[in-house]
This record gives sequence, structure tokens and C-alpha cells, in this order.
Amino acid sequence: MPNIALITPTSLESEDLRREFKTSPDEKQGVISKGYLHGKSIVFSHCGVGKVNAAHLTTVVLERNDIDYLILFGVGGAYSDATVGDVVVARNENYAEEGVIIGEGWKPMDFTGFALLKNEIEYFNTFPMDRKLMQLAINASKDVGLHTIPGNFITVSQCSGTRVSGEIMQKRFNGLCENMEGAAVSHICAIYGIPMIEIRGISNMIGDRNLNKWNIPLAASNCWKAVSEIIKRL
Repeated sequence: MPNIALITPTSLESEDLRREFKTSPDEKQGVISKGYLHGKSIVFSHCGVGKVNAAHLTTVVLERNDIDYLILFGVGGAYSDATVGDVVVARNENYAEEGVIIGEGWKPMDFTGFALLKNEIEYFNTFPMDRKLMQLAINASKDVGLHTIPGNFITVSQCSGTRVSGEIMQKRFNGLCENMEGAAVSHICAIYGIPMIEIRGISNMIGDRNLNKWNIPLAASNCWKAVSEIIKRL
């Protein structure tokens, strides 16, 4: 029976999970809960928002538990190819801001010659997802009736709250979805050699910020429907 780590940033994104889980997961950030779901052993926690929180919690989970797969899930903003309520699955995660600004503009880490991680390969800004898990996630999400799109995810420190800023971030790595944790979790999983996937529900379109057009409950609910089905298939 595989041991599966589930990580999401906030309790807003885990309401459906906490209703299904065989134990009573704590809503507090960083508290690790253990239990069973669909006959699988689950380790679950809220990492909090942002790269440092995400990297720290992922490290703690992997150091303290024998994990076979890690699923990062939650909500995110879409640049253009998806709409509110869609489910998106990461092909890879990209640090959108790590690099250098020169006269010609922003350049990624490979321009500097410094890799963010070196093991069997060098990682600069991009951390690929496990391809078998990615395809499983896409199939599972589609099979439960969700409109599902795979693509490149963009991890930022500063969210894009205008159309112009969103376009800048999107163009750097042909982004589909913007978030604040994914590249950090992917980075830690690459260090530990843990297969992972990231799946998010789209809560908003990236552009001039208008909270009236957001739908976090729908995005979180649809995302969990996909994740629940993925767990059944692992």
C-alpha cells in the first residue's frame, strides 16, 4: 500500500478532503495529520502560502515519513487557456522570478550559470513533474467529468494583479497557471527523489484584479474531486 503525501496551502483548499479523511486533520498550518483515504495511507498538512513555507513543510513531511508519492493541490489563477472551475495539471513547475535583470530585460538562472539544484541533471528554473503520475492525474480528472488542461505552471513571489504583469510572467515559460508554492515543493521533491504531481482548480483569471469574478469554493471543490480519484488509482 503506497504512502501518499497530500499538501495544500490553506484550509480553504482542503474543506472537502477534511470531510472525507478517516481522521480529523488539523486546520492549522504545518500540523501533520495521518490517516487513510480510499484504502491508502495518507500524510496530510497545510503548508501555508509562499515558497519558503511550502519548502519547509515538504522537507519536514519527507524527513519524518516514508513517502512514495506527493500530491500538491489547491487553487490557482489562469493566464488564458483555462477558465474558472477548470482543473489544471502541471507538466512542470517554473520559478518565474529567479534570475537576473540586465539591460535587455529579465534572464533565467541558466543565463547566470548557477543551477538551483544539481543531481543527475541540472535544474535551473524548471522542475518537471513525474510523467506517469501526470498522465494518471489528467485521465482521472477527465474521467470524473472535469474540464482538464495540462500545462506549465508558474511560481511567483508577487502575484500578478494586472493584465500587464500577468502577460510578463506568462511569457517567461509559456505559463498556464500561476501560484506561489509549486516550484518550491517540486524543488524539494527533486532533492529527495520523490515522484510528485501538482493539480489545481482555477479560481480566477489573471488580469486586472477583481475579486468579484473569483470562485475559490468551486475551484477547490473541483480540484479535490480530481485528487480523490487520483488517490483511488495510485
